[in-house]
Amino acid sequence: MGRRKKIVQECERLMDSPENIRNIAIAAHVDHGKTTLSDNLLAGAGMISQDTAGEQLAMDTKEDEQERGITIDAANVSMTHEYEDTNHLINLIDTPGHVDFGGDVTRAMRAVDGALVVVDAVEGAMPQTETVLRQALREGVKPTLFINKVDRLISELQEGPQEMQERLLSVIADVNELIRGMAENMDDIPEDWTVSVEDGTVGFGSALYKWGVSMPSMQRTGMDFADIMELEQNDERQELHERTPLSDVVLDMVCEHFPNPVDAQPRRVPRIWRGDPESELADTMRMVNEDGEVVFMVTDISMDPHAGEIATGRVFSGTLEKGQELYVSGTAGKNRIQSVGLFMGSEREEVDRVPAGNIASVTGLRDAIAGSTVSSVEMTPFESIEHISEPVITKSVEAQNMDDLPKLIETLQQVAKEDPTIQIEINEDTGEHLISGQGELHLEVITQRIRDNQGIPVITGEPIVVFREQPQEASREVEGQSPNRHNKFYLTVEPMDQDIVDAIQLGEVSMDMPELERREALQEAGMDKDTSQNVEDIHRTNILIDDTKGIQHLNETMELVLEGLQEALDDGPLAAEPVQGSLFRLHDAKLHEDTIHRGPAQVIPAVRDAVHRALIDGEVRLLEPIQDVRIDVPSEHMGAASGEIQGRRGRVDDMYQEGDLMVVEGIAPVEEMIGFSSDIRSATEGRASWNTENAGFRVLVDNLQREKIMEIRERKGMKLELPQSIDYF
Repeated sequence: MGRRKKIVQECERLMDSPENIRNIAIAAHVDHGKTTLSDNLLAGAGMISQDTAGEQLAMDTKEDEQERGITIDAANVSMTHEYEDTNHLINLIDTPGHVDFGGDVTRAMRAVDGALVVVDAVEGAMPQTETVLRQALREGVKPTLFINKVDRLISELQEGPQEMQERLLSVIADVNELIRGMAENMDDIPEDWTVSVEDGTVGFGSALYKWGVSMPSMQRTGMDFADIMELEQNDERQELHERTPLSDVVLDMVCEHFPNPVDAQPRRVPRIWRGDPESELADTMRMVNEDGEVVFMVTDISMDPHAGEIATGRVFSGTLEKGQELYVSGTAGKNRIQSVGLFMGSEREEVDRVPAGNIASVTGLRDAIAGSTVSSVEMTPFESIEHISEPVITKSVEAQNMDDLPKLIETLQQVAKEDPTIQIEINEDTGEHLISGQGELHLEVITQRIRDNQGIPVITGEPIVVFREQPQEASREVEGQSPNRHNKFYLTVEPMDQDIVDAIQLGEVSMDMPELERREALQEAGMDKDTSQNVEDIHRTNILIDDTKGIQHLNETMELVLEGLQEALDDGPLAAEPVQGSLFRLHDAKLHEDTIHRGPAQVIPAVRDAVHRALIDGEVRLLEPIQDVRIDVPSEHMGAASGEIQGRRGRVDDMYQEGDLMVVEGIAPVEEMIGFSSDIRSATEGRASWNTENAGFRVLVDNLQREKIMEIRERKGMKLELPQSIDYF
């Protein structure tokens, strides 16, 4: 019997004891060593050879991941580890660190109960470290910390014990400050989730050289930092690895400090599910009952050339088995499960069944997308998985040969299903397919995969940046009139408070919530009581308030009003870009007695007209997406690095020294950052490392407004005159 088969059998045996299961994700800033660490854990579990661990990057299963040296897709693996004489089943997800693939991290966090956050000892906590911690805590996932690349402090930076200790303590303090700030409003966390060396929730080591230590491991092996420094300085890394192997230290920490499903689900279910807490279903999920109704949350969809579409996710209750017919939230009818399996890195091993508390991969759920709730009874679906950033960059994709067009459309639909942070739009007028994503690299990877994996030659356009429109002040009351002049609507608009916009974006406020809960959430975010009671609709990050009193026929016309509003908000008055952060109030309406005279052809244009007029009266402006930029560079190239930000209409906010490098921090528009990577390399002779992170939208400066609006209108084939009433540019 092969070694792999043995591991699969052991995993199957352990699946039924949820108290010995740990579902964990490894998350970190890009290049801090997550995948190298995963390799060590796989080697420790006997799944890959010890000799190649760290270089094999077994969790980067796709060719382009190995080529680029970064993780693009989250990868799953199940392994076993013996801790205190008990064997544990560990379901691990290795997540990407690059900001463009943050959606994968958010989705992975929904499936797990613990997050092992990896931080580079030299670089310390970075912007993406903060993002992954926020994603974990928002899902109620407990963090622990592993400080990687400690060998660099000893061999490269030649630090003594005192300096090294200070540096490591400052990394821990930074991470704890982030955790404290994010966890202070979370009432459902029973204990303090900050990490500490004494508790054993912090590990140190080198994933590359396969050694690691923590307070419990030092007590067990009798090794301290002085021994480690001596062995590291004398290049006796093999002995170091043998005396204190990294995989034991980390997997012990996972078994000891991460909650099992029995502890975690009672806390996590109310956080991610808005159904009736008194119901039998809520009970079976809290109890991780494998005999209850099946509840399975899909967090990832991937394609397998042989098995077809594979849905991976967390089983919250019941047991998944081949042949079951299950409901998929938001679709009609049932889907039949064709096979159930576990992931072993790139390989998927089929098993007979997967009970509650585990992470499973299933084929046959053709209607499921990432975020679907799959169950044996119809139920309230889980909260949708809210992604922190939204698409900011778009590319057009066309098939080179017209014969490939049907295949291209099918592939694009598949891409959108696999990665919900991608938006696909088909422009009926030009026949172009537009893909919007989180950044240049995101779109580059998607188009490369369409070419290589599907064999479709495609032509891609230049990257286009997505803008937004937003009013800058409160408008006067405006009138929108229907084409037959029998219906009139009276609206005003005002810019919405940023706290309310954030609450909508984070999914804390939505129309799917019970009204009372939504009202409370809006008031918490700063909306006054009367306004929060009259919310009629939330579209993107815009809200419509119904301030009318007793208007006849308005109820039956309201659906058309909302349709008109949504149409107008998807295409703003300046350049048909989406409108955001606006609060509309419907003050009055005059409607025709006869239904025939207030149909869609009358109401929709009237509302659309009123919305656009109100926006123009509220001095609507174009907003451009911006990015936080951080550049680490030797001091002699600091001027060139800051010049690169300032030359891109950016702003340098801070410069400081960190180790032997200077750090330049600032913000710059996404549009100007296209092609940044090659420019910064040549400006700093290739010695800079940099990181960008989406930072929302800001108002484009006035002297560029008209020019940019005209450029977008021309690209979209709109007429080049602005409405007469826009006289403020």
